[in-house]
Amino acid sequence: MCTGAVGALSHYIERSGVATTSISLIREQSEKVGPTRALWVPYALGRPLGSSADPDFQKGVMRAAFGLLETATEPTIADYSVESPDEAGPGQWSCPLNFAPTDATSLEARLLAEVAGLRPWVAETRRTRGRTLFGASGAAPDQVDEVVRTLAAIAESADVTRTPEIGDGDIDWRHPMPLLLRHLADDLRSFYHEGIAAQPGAGAPNHGALNDWIFGGTALGETLQLIADHLTAADTGMASIVRGLIIPEGHYKGGSAFPATKEFGHSK
Repeated sequence: MCTGAVGALSHYIERSGVATTSISLIREQSEKVGPTRALWVPYALGRPLGSSADPDFQKGVMRAAFGLLETATEPTIADYSVESPDEAGPGQWSCPLNFAPTDATSLEARLLAEVAGLRPWVAETRRTRGRTLFGASGAAPDQVDEVVRTLAAIAESADVTRTPEIGDGDIDWRHPMPLLLRHLADDLRSFYHEGIAAQPGAGAPNHGALNDWIFGGTALGETLQLIADHLTAADTGMASIVRGLIIPEGHYKGGSAFPATKEFGHSK
């Protein structure tokens, strides 16, 4: 997938004689970086191949991306205009899980309450799948509470430059701040998604429906929005990019959380 770093790195790889191609989910970001070859796809973040349940559709996207190796002789961003199959639109799914009312007022307490409600369902999904996507931050699958406390502490302190010391401090975080925020958010979203995956129903919700649920009334959505505001106040290029990575399109002040004018990785 084409991110700012990957797009820039492609030029260095090409200088060694190796042709590169990539898939772009955010055209504006790719245009700023100028990758050697990129296929822009109109799909949600996290779904560069469009459909999670259609191997033939995924192969079509990959063939188009690799096809650029033969057709693009200069830096190119090509459009892939094929719409992804509608796996489960927002109108086809409503969350069957209702979190129990809580008297807690702090973000940490409300997040921990949501995680506690999801935990048995998450365990069922992990048992069925035999794996989990949780752990991008460096936390182990059983350290979700520590991830919650860390993310809540950052949201409540407004400090997006330092990693707070939580508990015994035994987690070896894989990323520095503020990039760590992206992976903390991904871990908790994975946890929530795994909880929903075990719920009874005819079909799983798609990426958009899950985001509508998270940002439409959960403590996790509220926490991520608050952190996004702190990243805006930090007013650096990296903070702005991280803000775009933790808030999906259409869920930050009615629009995109990605910076409109700032260059990737540079301060204002």
